[in-house]
Formats: sequence, C-alpha cells, structure tokens
Amino acid sequence: MTRVLVLGASGFIGSAVAAHLAEQGCPVRAGARRPAEARRRLPAFEWVAADFRDLTRADDWRPLLDGVEAVVNCVGVLQDGAGDSLEIAHRAGPAALFAACEAAGVGRLIHISAVGADAAAGTAYARSKQATEILLAGSELDWIVLRPSLVVGRAAYGGTALMRGLAALPLVIPLIGGAQRFRPVMLPDLAEAVGRLLQPGAPSRTTLEVAGPESLTLAEVLRAFRDWLGLGTAPVIAVPRALAWPVLKLGDLLGWLGWPSSLRSTSLAQMDYYVEGDAEAWVAATGVAPRTLSQFLSAHPATSADRWYAKLYFVRPVSIAALSLFWLLTGLISLGPGYRQAIAILELGGYGRWATPVEQGGAAFDVAMGLALLRARWTAAVATCMCVATAGYLVAGSVSLPQLWTDPLGPWLKVIPMMALCLFVAATEDRR
Repeated sequence: MTRVLVLGASGFIGSAVAAHLAEQGCPVRAGARRPAEARRRLPAFEWVAADFRDLTRADDWRPLLDGVEAVVNCVGVLQDGAGDSLEIAHRAGPAALFAACEAAGVGRLIHISAVGADAAAGTAYARSKQATEILLAGSELDWIVLRPSLVVGRAAYGGTALMRGLAALPLVIPLIGGAQRFRPVMLPDLAEAVGRLLQPGAPSRTTLEVAGPESLTLAEVLRAFRDWLGLGTAPVIAVPRALAWPVLKLGDLLGWLGWPSSLRSTSLAQMDYYVEGDAEAWVAATGVAPRTLSQFLSAHPATSADRWYAKLYFVRPVSIAALSLFWLLTGLISLGPGYRQAIAILELGGYGRWATPVEQGGAAFDVAMGLALLRARWTAAVATCMCVATAGYLVAGSVSLPQLWTDPLGPWLKVIPMMALCLFVAATEDRR
C-alpha cells in the first residue's frame, strides 16, 4: 500500500484525513509540531516531528519523505502570532517541501488550501495562501489543491468552535453581518475526497473548491448549531462593525500572546470576501456524495459534552481574565495603597519582624502568578499552582487569624470559590 505523509496530522482536518487513510489500509506517517503529545492521543500512526519552522530547506525533509509515495499538506495558520508565521507556514516551509518531494520522486501531493485564498481578498492570509498554490503550480509534481468552504466535523476547532460558542450564548446570537454565505462541507466527506484523489487515475494538476450541496448564511448556520445543541430559539442580533472592531483587534493581540482564535480581523475580511465555494467540480472528480449540514448534525446528535463545550466557550477566557486580574491587583494593592494595612494584619497575626518580608514576597508572588496565567502554554499549570498556593494561604491564615472565619465580609470563605475557579481553568485546558 502507498505510504502517505500527512502534515498537520494533529489538527482538525489533518487528523481526520490521517484516520480515514488508515481506515482504508493505507500506512500513514503523521507529521505534527509536537508528535509526543499527538502520539498519546492517536498511537496507531507513525508520528514524526514536522514543524515547518525547522524545515525550511529541502534537505530538512529527506528523513520524513523516506519511503513516502504521497503527501497531504494540511498545515495552515490564520495570522501571524506566537508560534505562527504566515511566511513559514505558507511560503518557506511549502517551498522546501515541494522541492524535496520533487527530489524524492513523490508520486502525488495534495495541498489543503481554502476558499477565498486570493490576493483580492486583501489579507496577508489570502496572499500567502495563494503564494503556496503558485509555488505548487510551478513545480514538476503531480499535485492537486483543495479549497474547502466551512468544514464541519463531529469535533469543533477554530471557526466551527467559535460558531458553536456564539450559538450557545443565552438569549441572543450576536453576529457581525450574518448574511455571509457558506456551503458547509462535512469533514468526513473532505477526508474521503482526499482518499479518492490519492488513487490512480484521479485528476492531476488542478484546483478544486470543496463545498457542500447547500448554501447557507452565517446566521442560518448558527441557528442550525443552536437547534442541534437543543437550546431553543434565539434572535440573531447584528453587531455594528464599529463596536465589533475593538473585539477583533483584541483577538489579534491575544494571538500574539499565544491565544489564537477565529475571532480576529482576518476572519471577518475573508468572510466578507468569499467563503461559499463550488459544489460541483470536486464531486464530479471524486464521486463523493456530500451531505448537508442538517443531514450531518442529525446523524450525530449533540451530547452533554457538546453542550458544555459550547456554553463554556466564552466562559473560560472570561474566567482566565478575571483570575489573572484578581491575582495581579491583589499583589499591586498589597505593594501600593494597601501596604500598611497588610503589614498591620500580619503583625496582628503574630508575624512580628517577618511581617514585611512575608508581605512583600507574597505580593510579588501574586503579581507573578497573575501575569504567568496569561501565557497560554502555562495556564493550566499556573492555575493549579494558584489553587495549591491559595490552600497554603488559607491554612496559614486560619492558624494566625482564625477570627476571620466569622468576619461578616467572609475573607476566608471567599477564598474557597476562587480555588474552585482555579480548578475549573486548569481542568478545561485542551490545546493541540
């Protein structure tokens, strides 16, 4: 059987493509940035480290292409940010990959692009995506480019995760626009198309838009998700772009802090340009019978886990922000306007000459924890540390100032829900 290298195999599309090919009996070499983490979740594949940041020369790809007869590239990023580079993911990395595939005699390369990947869209994302396609078209490879519209799977990631979160908001569904049109394509259908295009006799050196059979507005997609979640009807409220723009810019900033999401300026620009796609050419080329969104959702009823995820989509970032602000302000107040009062409380608790170093050390620790929580890769560990540290504070405080347990303002009692919030943030960590 043909050995296939699937790049981006730990991602939303890549994992489904790898799983489908493996199910069809095809040996899969799965490439990911962090293969050790991916291997724990999907141990059946042959995992290899494939970070485009480390693979910018054709020679870098040789070990990964050894024995490989076909490549499926599912790597892509929305915007530049912490750990993400459009230049590397869409230009330097693919250029080296294509050159290496030519040298290795790879039989076929399928590249997953996106509907609207045209310079006319006016985004760096679209320009870099188009640059990848131009590089591939200029190669000697037997290639095919797939440009999917909105991809919907049983799981949710990126844009579909955001859509589920918006659909699950209480009372109303806020949208910027809402009239943008999609032809949602189901992830299993896209994976099946990739499998068929790897077969002998499949079309070659062509670009296919991959879209579903039904054209839906953004508002209609979100209503479908809300119905699927069983949350009842809610009106769609159009958010003025002037009010939405600061939120999108905040999303851009958070991307640089390691919190990438689809709530960014590029997403809106791409949706305004073109996200619908064509549903005919790829069906004729592959023979896949694509399903509509309603057919797919009906065949996969929502579970309690789906409802929890959707309802907590916006709750978790708010919780992280609140927790960070609480620790940061607590430390700053203790070092600033509350300094003398904090010293007095510690002296009352019997700390004597240790009151000053304990106060200053504790305040500095609180500030450090509040800032560290905002580093995405550290969030779960820092939240756990916060919970343990708070338990220590509570024990020490109960020994030195037990009377505060009966204080009407409840300074010790209020610590307990904060510990629960720390555990919530730590337990809901789930990064690729």
